[in-house]
Amino acid sequence: MRRIGIIGVGLLGRAVASRLLQGGFQVTGYDTRPEQVKALRSQGLRPAASIAEAAAGADAVFTLLPSIESADAVVRGPGGLVETAPREATLIQMSTISPDLTRRLGEAAAAKGLGFLDAPMSGTSAMVARGDCTILVGGDPACVERCRPIFAAIAPRTIYVGAVGMASLAKLVTNLLVALNTAALAEALVLGAKGGLDPAKTLEALAGTAASSRMMEIRGPLMLAGEFPPQMKLDLFLKDLRLMLEEGQRLGVPLPLTSTAQQLYTAAAAAGAGSQDLAVVITTLERLAGLTPHPPLSPRGGEDNREGAH
Repeated sequence: MRRIGIIGVGLLGRAVASRLLQGGFQVTGYDTRPEQVKALRSQGLRPAASIAEAAAGADAVFTLLPSIESADAVVRGPGGLVETAPREATLIQMSTISPDLTRRLGEAAAAKGLGFLDAPMSGTSAMVARGDCTILVGGDPACVERCRPIFAAIAPRTIYVGAVGMASLAKLVTNLLVALNTAALAEALVLGAKGGLDPAKTLEALAGTAASSRMMEIRGPLMLAGEFPPQMKLDLFLKDLRLMLEEGQRLGVPLPLTSTAQQLYTAAAAAGAGSQDLAVVITTLERLAGLTPHPPLSPRGGEDNREGAH
């Protein structure tokens, strides 16, 4: 399985395509924004003008779309993969969508004789680009085994979690902890800063304790710098939070911490930070604490902490 199609070449799709190209795969990409595809032509990515063209001759077709609607349309909609993908191809759905929709996409693919795997990833786009991520996969075990060489080019770990839909649920569970750990880190840094602790020293001290986390390693430096280039855009992550809460309601599982985190992230997006990394949630907490979000977080008493400082 050497010929790969990729539908959706945004932050995550670009990282996946880059890993596959480095692994020696032939990759054809399609995105509604042609400039996203052109950015990878120098690495060997073949641009496609349509979904059908990206899928033509492919052994496997990845979908990495930003919304539930786009993921559904690309697979089941007019001119979508169910209609246009080669019958011997396997569809590999990597978007973060609901387990229920994932199952319905899998059923539609199976009805046309297509293989289908539910395979979202845990990791930011930067982590995926450097091969520091995990693929969660659900579907037919034999199909998973056939695709393992492809997965191995992207991630050092691929974990089989069960039937189609289970990997999407596992991804929501994973992102739930990402949401809470990021918000908790922001809250801790703001508390320390308001009390006079140097945030850099606080982060350094936390690194060697039981409070340490991967989100602290990834997003702590962003919070200290007060700069939030998107590794996961906040606007997109709000979709994930909504899916978590909907799944909790469907299963009868209360998610009080997730609900609170959703409000904090929503406030950050409403303040105009939706295109930035979700670490930007610290600015909402800074404002609530009477600290000035920009420039970078400083301990109490510094000139930059006064309202109106820039």
